[in-house]
Amino acid sequence: QVQLVESGGGLVQAGGSLGLSCAASGTIFSIYAMGWHRQAPGKQRELVATITSTGMTNYANSVKGRFAISRDYAKNTIYLEMNSLKPEDTAVYYCNVDGVNTPSGRNAYWGQGTQVTVSS
Repeated sequence: QVQLVESGGGLVQAGGSLGLSCAASGTIFSIYAMGWHRQAPGKQRELVATITSTGMTNYANSVKGRFAISRDYAKNTIYLEMNSLKPEDTAVYYCNVDGVNTPSGRNAYWGQGTQVTVSS
């Protein structure tokens, strides 16, 4: 069983910064990709940023230049640095890990979500 523990988030004024982290634990042989998605009220969940096992990153156009994702491969942990936050960044942010190889096979997992609120 794989557990994802998210931390960070909270309330910040527009233009401010916040950081998120997500640590995957359990009997994990390897992880292909780790990343963040978000879901605002009344909207569909959308990709924010991902990082693969080779360090390749992908960002939503709306966060490019403002957000930065990084990964500690030894700790199976990712970090999301969010700068120049806007009210439209307000959402529940979900950690996602994909291509996780464990004794029971290859699966994907989601975290429980953490709230990010940006006030204007």
